[in-house]
This record gives sequence, structure tokens and C-alpha cells, in this order.
Amino acid sequence: MSKPIVAIVGRPNVGKSSLFNMLAGRRIAIVKDEPGITRDRIYADVDWEGRTFTVIDTGGIEPESADPMLSKMREQALIAVNTADVVIFMTDVQMGLSDDDVGVSNILRRSGKPVILAVNKVDSFRKYESDVYEFYNLGLGDPFPISATEKQGVGDLLSEVVKHLPGESSGQEEDERPKIAIVGRPNVGKSSMINRYLGKDRLIVSEVAGTTRDAIDTVVKHHGKEYIFVDTAGLRRKNKIKEELEAYMIARTVSAVDRSDVVVVVIDALEGVAEQDAKIAGIAHDRGKGVIIAVNKWDALEKNDKTIYEMSRKIQQTLSFMPYAEILFISAKTGQRMDKLFASIDAVIENQNMRVQTGVLNEILAEALAMQQPPTDKGRRLKVFYMTQTGVKPPTFVLFVNSMKLMHYSYTRYIENKVREAFGFAGTPLRFIVKERKQ
Repeated sequence: MSKPIVAIVGRPNVGKSSLFNMLAGRRIAIVKDEPGITRDRIYADVDWEGRTFTVIDTGGIEPESADPMLSKMREQALIAVNTADVVIFMTDVQMGLSDDDVGVSNILRRSGKPVILAVNKVDSFRKYESDVYEFYNLGLGDPFPISATEKQGVGDLLSEVVKHLPGESSGQEEDERPKIAIVGRPNVGKSSMINRYLGKDRLIVSEVAGTTRDAIDTVVKHHGKEYIFVDTAGLRRKNKIKEELEAYMIARTVSAVDRSDVVVVVIDALEGVAEQDAKIAGIAHDRGKGVIIAVNKWDALEKNDKTIYEMSRKIQQTLSFMPYAEILFISAKTGQRMDKLFASIDAVIENQNMRVQTGVLNEILAEALAMQQPPTDKGRRLKVFYMTQTGVKPPTFVLFVNSMKLMHYSYTRYIENKVREAFGFAGTPLRFIVKERKQ
């Protein structure tokens, strides 16, 4: 099930990134005392009162600015608002209520989304009490006084956010049809792929990057089986847009990936694999989704007998964190190898749901331990007692050891490789959880 999305919006320099970093538990967004300094749309999962939701940090909204960059930031921040289930509207008590705050509040009110008003930089409620009350004039209900840097009042704010999140279950039977997210940079051919399957131009296809305005669910039938494809707006490239505006479409990508079983990352064969492709693929990897790399426009590339191997090598280098990903070379324009995508999707879904009996797993584990002795530290050797599978989508395994400190990442990766050698698990990440227990 897709996690609810909470967008943090407001004028530049009111502390949106500071709040985000506090919620994420680590410094991710760039924070600097200069309007518009947030460099990237960043997302993180937050747990509060038993609910998990994805928080999106956005660039600042300048309602009336004619500056092209700020206007673009406003436009893209509004995309996050339209994608979000709940909006946290950040204001600054020390700067006071401004006309721009009123302008942003009017924009948010028209969105129809639940809006929680946060008044930031309230280091002392007694000192700023009357200033906080001024924000009632926005007509958005009770303002929540907080200090993101001092971690004051944020709990009450999050409790209010949780009240407005959509229910965890609508009571309706969940759709069992495979859900496939089509993601990638602009103009790589995501919509063209779906149109090829539909046999008609249902989605807008243009040479102008970013013409797909919203995520669209499309039912595609193949050999009598139905699949739900989700097309998303792509991430923008650094050389096409200023750094401050990069990756504003990531909110929809996160949402689409969350709702999917398999993620198809589309790469332009003519441009090759790029940093942005790694960022998109990383979202799927972090969320434990099955992944297929579809290299589109393969028909337009001048090739020799080494081209496919060189392209595969570059993809594997750039996406080295996901060596399990399936790679297909396709052409949405000519239909080349397009049918093979469905076979790959079915195989990845099967692998995502594969379960291995504990006895069989521990035979593999015993062989792995014999072939490569566990590491030692200061004369103490790691002991791996046994392994069991505890979940699917992605397949999740628990390793019981005598000391978690001795369980180096490299040895966990070694065991993962042995499991993959035995059972494949192509196209899906594997999760390994290490637990300590007495012998």
C-alpha cells in the first residue's frame, strides 16, 4: 500500500528544510540562510503514533514573484501540494505575518487539501505568544507554534498531521492485478511504451520534456492478463535546469513506486545511463521493489557487436547498488522486444514472492560458512547460528549471530550472493536483518 505523502511548503527561508531534517533524523536538505537555497526535493519516511508517511521537502513559494526561477519553484511546489495527502504550511514568527503568507494560504486553500499551519522559530512561547496568535488571520485554523531547530512543539504538529492522513484501509478489496510503475527522466519514452501496448495515443507524447503532467493509471491486457501501468512525470536533468529546480517531480515518483509491485526504470539509449537514473532507481531499491531497467530507443542507436555489452557494463557501474536488476533493450517506437517486458515483470513478481524453507536456507548457509570463514576481531570470531526467511516483497531474511558488531556488511553481502546463486531472486532486492542471540 502507498504511504501517505505530507508536503512541507511555505515561503523561502522559513525553516522547511530544518523541520524536514529533524523529522528525517539526519541532515539531508541543504540549509542556508538565503531564500531559495534548498537544492533538491528530498523525501523521507516518518513514523508517528503508529502511522508511517512520506515527508517531502519543497522549495519556497513566492506567490507574486516574476523571477523565472522562483516562478518555476512555485509551479513545481504546487505539484507537491497536489500530490500530497496533507500539507504542512510553514511560517516564521520572527518575520511575522506577511502578504506572501496570505498569498500562499490562498493557494493552499484552493487545493482542497488538509493544511496544518506551523509557526516556526518559536523558541519561547511566552515571548512570542501574541505574535503566534496573529497567524489566526490566515483562516487556516489553530497555528502550531514550533521550533524546528530546538525540537519544540513538533510532536503536537505531527499528531495533528496523523489525524488528517487517509485511513490505512478503505474497506474495499485490494486490487490483485500487478501494478507497474514506469519511471525515468523526461522524454525517455515512458508514455510511448504504454501507448505501444494500448495501440493508441492515450497519453500525451511530445518532444518537449515533462509533458506528462500527472501520474496516470492505465490498464493494459497482455495474453488475457491485466496489468496496471503507472506513468509518471520524469525528473529533470541538471544541464536542462538550474540546480535549485532539479528533481521537483520526485514526489510523484515516490508515490508511484510505493503503489507498485515492479518498477520499470526507462533509460534513453541515445543518452546513456546518468546520475538521475541512479536517483530514480534508488527510490525503488530503498523501498524494496522489483526493478527492471528498460533501455528504450535501442533502434535509433548505431550499434556493433560490442554495443550491448558496453551499455550493460555502464548501467551496472552506475547502478552498482542493484546488480540484481533485469536489463532489457527495447524500442517503444518499433515494438522491438516490447513483449519480453511482460515475461520479465511476471518473473520479477514471482521472485518477489518466493519463499525458501528454513532447512534449505541453512544448508546454503552451512556451505557458505565452510567456504569462507566468518571474520574475527581481537581474537573473537563471528558465529552465524542460523537463518530464516520472515517475509516477501521483498524477500526478507533474519540472520542470528553471536555478535552484531562482528557481522560486517561485506560478510552479509557474501551470504546474500550465496543465496542468490542458489535461488536466483533476479529483479528483486533482498533484505537481511541481523539479530544477536546467545549460543
